[in-house]
Amino acid sequence: MQRSMVLLAAMLSGAGHWAAAGEAKPLPPVPQRPKPGGTLTLRLRTRAQVFKTEDAWHQMFIEREVPVAETALLICDMWDKHWCTAATKRFTALAKKMNPVVERARKAGVQIVHCPSETMAFYADTPQRRRMQLAPRVSPPKPKPLRDHPFPIAVHTNGGCDCQPPCRSYMAWTRESPLIGVGELDGVSDSGAEVYSFLSQQGIRTVVIAGVATNMCVMGRPFGIRSLTRWGIRCVLVRDLTDTMYVSKDPPHVSHDAGTELMVQHIEKHWCPSISSADLLKALP
Repeated sequence: MQRSMVLLAAMLSGAGHWAAAGEAKPLPPVPQRPKPGGTLTLRLRTRAQVFKTEDAWHQMFIEREVPVAETALLICDMWDKHWCTAATKRFTALAKKMNPVVERARKAGVQIVHCPSETMAFYADTPQRRRMQLAPRVSPPKPKPLRDHPFPIAVHTNGGCDCQPPCRSYMAWTRESPLIGVGELDGVSDSGAEVYSFLSQQGIRTVVIAGVATNMCVMGRPFGIRSLTRWGIRCVLVRDLTDTMYVSKDPPHVSHDAGTELMVQHIEKHWCPSISSADLLKALP
C-alpha cells in the first residue's frame, strides 16, 4: 500500500512537471491606439419624406463634423471567397477599391474594425483579434424601437446567385480578403457584443460601414446597421463600397446595380445616411 502511494505521488508529480513544460508562453501585451485629434467633415446623403401623406422621398445632402477619435470604419463580411462565383468576382473588385480608403482612414487615425463572420479561427491569438476580446464587456442598452421596413429587393432565387447553372451553397470563406490590409492597431471580430464593447471602450460614436451584402449581412449581422443603430450608435453606409445578393428576375425586376441602389436608398430613408468613398477620402486629413 505504501509503495503504491509512493508511485502515485511520483506520477502526479511527473504529470505536473509535464503540464508545466507544455504550457503555452504568455501572449505579448496588445498595443493600444493613441487618441487622434482633429475632425472629419462628412458629406452625407439622406432622404426625407416632406409630406407624410405622400410616398415621395427627396434626396438631401448634409454636412456633419465628427471627431476622428470617435469614428470607426467597420468592414462587413468582405471574405476571401464566396460560394457564388459571380459574387466572388464582384467582391474581389470591391476589395481592390476599398483597400486604399481603409489605408487612408487608418493613417488619419480612424479605428478600423474587420468583421469577416465565421473566420475567427484564422485570426486566433493575433493582436487584432485579442484587442476585441480583451475590451471590458459592456452590455448594449435597451434597443430603440425602430420599425423594420420591407426591403425593396430580397434574396429569393438561388440565395441571390445569378450564375447559370446556380452555384452550390457552402461555407467557402476562411478569412477576410487578403486584398484588404490589416493594420497593427485594427480590430477583428464577428461578435456584436464584442464590437459594441470595443466601441464603448474606444469612445466611438460614429461607425462608417463598408462591405457586403447590403440586403443581408450589412443590415442583419449583430454588428450591422440595424443592431448598431438600435443601440444608439450613429451609422454611415459607404454607398459605393457595398453590394447585394440579388437576381434580376426577382421583384422588382431591375438590374443588379439598380437593385443595390434601391437598397442604399432604403437605408437612407429608414436607417442612416450614406457617403461616397470619394467624399470620405476628401474628409480624411
